[in-house]
Amino acid sequence: MTNYDFLVKQRWGETQAYKEYSKKTLKYSKDKWDEVNSGLNAVFSKFAECMKNERAASSKEAQSLVEKLRNYISENYYTCTNEILAGLGQIYVADERFKRNIDKNAEGTAEFVLKAIEIFCSK
Repeated sequence: MTNYDFLVKQRWGETQAYKEYSKKTLKYSKDKWDEVNSGLNAVFSKFAECMKNERAASSKEAQSLVEKLRNYISENYYTCTNEILAGLGQIYVADERFKRNIDKNAEGTAEFVLKAIEIFCSK
C-alpha cells in the first residue's frame, strides 16, 4: 500500500463509496488496472482536446465529457454521485499528483475539468 493509498483509506475508508471501490477492484489484475487507468486517462485526453478546440467548460461537448467521466468512475471504481464528482474536481486541481497527471494532456486541463464539473453539478 502506498502512502497515498493509506491516506485515502484513512480519510474515506468508512464511506460507502470506499467500501464499494474495495469490493469492485479487489480482483483487478495488473492488466485490468492498466486498462481502467488508461481508459480514465483517455477521458481526460478528450477534455484536453475540447479545451484546445476552444470549447467552453459549459459547452455541450464538455458537459457530455463530464457525464462520461462520472459514468466511467461509476462503472470501474464506485458510484460517482454529483457530490463525489464535485469533490473529485477539487482534488484534480488541489492535489499536485492529480493535476500533473491530468495536465500531461495539455496545461490547464485539470482546471478546465474542474470548471466543467462545477457547471455540471450546479444543474
